[in-house]
Amino acid sequence: MQVTFFGVRGSTPCHGDNIARYGGNTSCVAVRVPGEPPLFFDLGTGARYFGATQPQDGTFRGTCLLSHLHWDHTQGLPFFSPLLHEGSELDVYAPAQEDGRSVADVINAVIRPPLFPVTIDQLPGMVRFHDTADREFDVGGIRVISRLVPHVGPTLGYRIEWKGRSVAYLSDHQQPYDGSFSMSDGARELAEGADLLIHDSQYTSHEFVQKSTWGHCTIDYAIWLAQHCNVGRLALFHHDQSRTDAALDDVSRCAIAAGGKVGLEVFAASEGLTIEVG
Repeated sequence: MQVTFFGVRGSTPCHGDNIARYGGNTSCVAVRVPGEPPLFFDLGTGARYFGATQPQDGTFRGTCLLSHLHWDHTQGLPFFSPLLHEGSELDVYAPAQEDGRSVADVINAVIRPPLFPVTIDQLPGMVRFHDTADREFDVGGIRVISRLVPHVGPTLGYRIEWKGRSVAYLSDHQQPYDGSFSMSDGARELAEGADLLIHDSQYTSHEFVQKSTWGHCTIDYAIWLAQHCNVGRLALFHHDQSRTDAALDDVSRCAIAAGGKVGLEVFAASEGLTIEVG
């Protein structure tokens, strides 16, 4: 499996010379599996750039595993260029909503006038939404495991498996409010023994004190979870929008050193980075 990061920021896209190396687009990570249609996590603004790498002639077929419906994970949907061509098809799996509305209902209520010029149904390509919770299913030859994880509102983490290789994706994950280290059964199940864990690491411990209820976690917590789940490699992800390249260099150096002490390979995800898994 080949994993490529197209958007690595959290909360909002950002721009500037001081964030150019890691990138300023929000969550989108593509997984290339030989012989399988494209599969990717989340539809943040990075999805625009992933879409540009895909067929633009109506032959696109792909699947998105959407973690949740916050703006920074859905803004890229109407700009996903394969959908501008008739015949293209995209299946989106996303968490069922607690108020009874379907995922399609929520998306269609937002991507429409006056908030957006057209509706999803008016795009030439087809989008199919699938309400999902704790389940396991196959996308072609890829096994997908989805589990609800703590965040703000219904949120899924995912694990994909193919020929003994595994990638876990927990982009937005609420650390216990008091800053302690524990994890839900679902989070443990997704991360346990994964070759690559892509995990929320938005805050430093100091920042978390002021933002403990905002739905995210610290870099230290991500390392702890990866260590206790026997993960092969940890990708620090969902970088805070205010974190400059220089600041990310600093926190990643500390994280790499901390991971090294427990035998864990750690790196900070950046746009354009491609990782071979297995």
